[in-house]
This record gives sequence, structure tokens and C-alpha cells, in this order.
Amino acid sequence: MKANDLITVDPEILGGTPVFKGTRVPVKTLFDYLEDNYSLDEFLECFPSVTRRMACTILERSESALLEPAAA
Repeated sequence: MKANDLITVDPEILGGTPVFKGTRVPVKTLFDYLEDNYSLDEFLECFPSVTRRMACTILERSESALLEPAAA
């Protein structure tokens, strides 16, 4: 899954806030839920338009980006 398959940034959708593609659910909402100790299942239950695969891929890519060594 490519980044543009996961996230949409469009000024016409929530003023350009990055959202899960095909939804109006901000990507930040996933992180907010997890930070507030909700489970991934609880997030998916509250936002059924987001698929498990989409959410897991976002989390995996975020982890990779954070743990990737800085370029020299």
C-alpha cells in the first residue's frame, strides 16, 4: 500500500487535514485514541470507514520513520 493509497490531503476535506483515504477521519485521531489508552479495536469500532489494514499500515510506517537512522 502506497502513502497516497492511505492518506488524502485535500483543502475541500476538513480544510486539508490529512485523513484516511475515502473517509473524513483524520489520521491524527488514530494516534489520539492510542495515546488515550484506547485499543486499535476500539478505534476501528468507532470509525468503521477505516480498515484494519489502513490503520496498521499507518502505524507500521510511522514506526519505521521514527526508528530509521538519520541521514548523514
